[in-house]
Amino acid sequence: MSLQVKPGTSWAEVYARCVRAAPEAFQAGRLNNLERGEWLASGTPGEHTTPVDGSPIPGPPRVGAEDAAAAVGWACAEHRAWQRVDLDERRARVSAAVDALEAHRELLALLLVWEIGKPWRLALSDVDRCLDGVRWYVGEIERQMQLGGARKPLDGPVSNIASWNYPMSVQVHAELVQLLAGNAVIAKTPSQGGFHCLTLAHALMRRCDLPVTLISGVGSQIGSSLIRGDGLGALAFVGGRSNGRKAAAELADTGRRHMIEQEGLNAWGIWDFSQWDVLAKHLRKGYEYGKQRCTAYPRFVVQRKLFPQFLETYLAVATDLRFGHPLAVEHPDDDLPELDFGPVIHAAKAAELARYYDEALLGGAVPLHRSPMEDGRFVDGQDTGAYAAPAAVLAPPANWALRHREPFGPLDSVVIVDSESELLAEMNASNGALVASIATDDQAFADRVAPEVRAFKVGVNAPRSRGDREEPFGGVGGSWKGAFVGGDLLVQAVTQPAEEGGHELLYGNFPDYSQYPPR
Repeated sequence: MSLQVKPGTSWAEVYARCVRAAPEAFQAGRLNNLERGEWLASGTPGEHTTPVDGSPIPGPPRVGAEDAAAAVGWACAEHRAWQRVDLDERRARVSAAVDALEAHRELLALLLVWEIGKPWRLALSDVDRCLDGVRWYVGEIERQMQLGGARKPLDGPVSNIASWNYPMSVQVHAELVQLLAGNAVIAKTPSQGGFHCLTLAHALMRRCDLPVTLISGVGSQIGSSLIRGDGLGALAFVGGRSNGRKAAAELADTGRRHMIEQEGLNAWGIWDFSQWDVLAKHLRKGYEYGKQRCTAYPRFVVQRKLFPQFLETYLAVATDLRFGHPLAVEHPDDDLPELDFGPVIHAAKAAELARYYDEALLGGAVPLHRSPMEDGRFVDGQDTGAYAAPAAVLAPPANWALRHREPFGPLDSVVIVDSESELLAEMNASNGALVASIATDDQAFADRVAPEVRAFKVGVNAPRSRGDREEPFGGVGGSWKGAFVGGDLLVQAVTQPAEEGGHELLYGNFPDYSQYPPR
């Protein structure tokens, strides 16, 4: 079967649509930065390739420390004006921005496909979750601005440094809620991908007279300005533990509000369990986007007597996964393929995952599964360097690089245990996680073990997710620092008591405060 890129979805066609939709932000061959209220041809465009087929695409226009500091100063000035705009007007402008994003829904999704390799259905879902979530906040914001008494915006803009994997449903969603609550916004594009999608989104937001600033740059050069720059009100960060720790250290002497989401090794614990058909459905869905999610489950801790049933269930799912080029079709009129995942974020990541697999085997792990690359759906002759076929190892060695941290890709590890204490030790291997789940028929066991699992959300016979709207989100241990977000807590994190001198204790993962909302 010979495959081709579906007509109308090639990178050249998608980029041309961006130039037509927002010529102020997209030029032929380069992106602009949104600084001082204008789209400027500033910074040095970097070289970049799409993970979908390895072809070159415009890279992020990286500015230096001086431009970043000036952008922060401008955002602070915009914040002073924006915080005086009344709530009805803020709602009207944010709603207009949501409508504009909705009008470009498919183009935003195509950018997500090409930039970060999301299959079509998941790319549309990322856009839709952003828009639907913000609409909920538009309807709830009046109530939320009165929680615990009247609330007002922070004293400075919110700085956003986010990961590349969810540009719309995490980053743009958070920014629009921050704006709705009365804060100006400054954001950095992720270096690995998502900057085209964010550029289009921010062009549409700026046209609706929202005070947003968007710049690109190397974290080591501009990060300090975006984290501890004078006048900023809060930092919203999503990323790995190494960069998260650096951000927290920079904030240590500022007293500034922060929401720092970091990685954790999310685990399924399986004990006295028989509902294998239910688990199979969860395993299949868990492979969405190649497990490049902060709430993916790459570790399975299995009671020894259940390992045969688990292995049969797991392999049936793993051998049936659909991966490959997200836009490849057999005939021009065919619908885009229904895939579990496309490429990982770049070829270096795919090579890293392969190296981790080989290192585990060298250390004595048992190879459970590794799909051949030929199982993928690819266009003839395309570069497949950024694709990683699903793989799993049993009993990885104690010194394995991924023994205590997430792979962020389709590489699973399975550990067999014989006691409840072993199960807890293996599920808590990474000193805190965002989510975890227990598969068991014994509700008493679940009730006893769940509080001991070091994760913010713990599911029983079901996975947990980031969630939004009514449900809060956070982490324990090394997976989170600062205020929790989601639902009412997201608004609370970016507002303050209106009463002068008012003080409040935020829910969050703080060194001197261990109270968490119910899980």
